[in-house]
Amino acid sequence: MVEEFDLQYISRYKNVVGIDEVGRGALAGPVVAAAVKIEKWGDWVKKVDDSKKLTPKRRKEALEEILMNAQMAIGMATPTEIDFYNILNATRLAMQRAYQNLGIKAFVLVDGLEMGFDFPHESVVKGDGKSPSIAAASIAAKVFRDEIMKKLSPFFAGYGFERNVGYATYQHLQAIKKMGPTLFHRLTFAPVSESVTPKILKKWETEGKISPQRLRGKTIHLFSN
Repeated sequence: MVEEFDLQYISRYKNVVGIDEVGRGALAGPVVAAAVKIEKWGDWVKKVDDSKKLTPKRRKEALEEILMNAQMAIGMATPTEIDFYNILNATRLAMQRAYQNLGIKAFVLVDGLEMGFDFPHESVVKGDGKSPSIAAASIAAKVFRDEIMKKLSPFFAGYGFERNVGYATYQHLQAIKKMGPTLFHRLTFAPVSESVTPKILKKWETEGKISPQRLRGKTIHLFSN
């Protein structure tokens, strides 16, 4: 990872923050975004790369360096918000929260396509492979989200969150078919939505745990059965 990409923006805007998200394609759990402002540049930046290219051990090592040399904040959108607003809008919400939680007025480099943020920014396609700030954010978001899913796994026994962290592995898909989804799943995502039965919905509705609005019409007919 080279510093020059970010330094060209720092020379123009002084304060530059990178933002990236993790978990957009999962079937369960939140979408998590991180905002990172690198304060001290050095050889440690060579450890930073797109989180998908790093092993879990290397991600944790890189995160330690990030925490020592940068300011960082996390933003999340819950499974309920993902169902209610859709994944694109929930991702935007998580990124906005990460930026707001950082509490710094800065020019922001955002990974991916343009999403219409109201703060000064530039969207960088495949930015986690170009910008150290974005790559650092991808690592922070990945480690943070993985830890959430692992710690919650004992409360959702049988779904394998400690291994799949909410993604659509074979074991996870079989568990959904066998046991049905939980409220921690994204109920509007196929194939989760296909396993939402009238019995499950009625139970959640009676317990006050869900409203028809969460489903955005996708399985809303089940409420009347």
